[in-house]
Amino acid sequence: MSQCLSCGQSLDTIVSWESWLTFKREHVICTVCASNMEKITGSRCSVCSRPSQLSICHDCIEWDQLGEVIQFNYSLFHYNEWMKNIISLWKFRGDYVLREIFREELKYSFESIFLSQNKELILVPVPLSVKRTNERGFNQALALAEMLDMPIQEALGRKASEKQSKKSRIDRLRSSNPYYLLKPIRKRVVLIDDIYTTGTTIRQAASILLKNGCPEVYTFTLIRG
Repeated sequence: MSQCLSCGQSLDTIVSWESWLTFKREHVICTVCASNMEKITGSRCSVCSRPSQLSICHDCIEWDQLGEVIQFNYSLFHYNEWMKNIISLWKFRGDYVLREIFREELKYSFESIFLSQNKELILVPVPLSVKRTNERGFNQALALAEMLDMPIQEALGRKASEKQSKKSRIDRLRSSNPYYLLKPIRKRVVLIDDIYTTGTTIRQAASILLKNGCPEVYTFTLIRG
């Protein structure tokens, strides 16, 4: 009998009528852990996916005044305590298989939000520095992109810098652009990353692509912090 990837409890493989819609996900995590995956529902900012009654939140109004570079970001889950623990295990302790928890929701949402509008898209994972990739053993953004069965271009590189998680919001907004171009892309791009926090990371990456011939950049992130 298989075990839940999150808590390690044995999984009940009998599928009931009530659970058939989440059958695939329940084969990698138990129903209790699945209930902790808090999807973003209801009203959200049309630009950054922040839960909001405003069509465009105050942060995105400020980004627009600075010169917006993304069309919009779409995120799937809230960054609650359960999700923080899973992401810590996945990213920082190298438990690569945990990405399977997100596969079904990731593919369904990508197809609904992006492919339904435009099938000519290139996925670009937000890169890590070589040092950080070696420490973790993989790039979590690339790991997510690979589950979407779409063309992927690792078009950007990243200079070594301090971890974003250690920076305050102000420090992130003031930080210089750590990304550089490896290969220009002249088609619409969807940047893939795990977490949208202030939006600085994806906008820095997007600006490099736009300056080098990319017509439009969208972003797709697993979590809205």
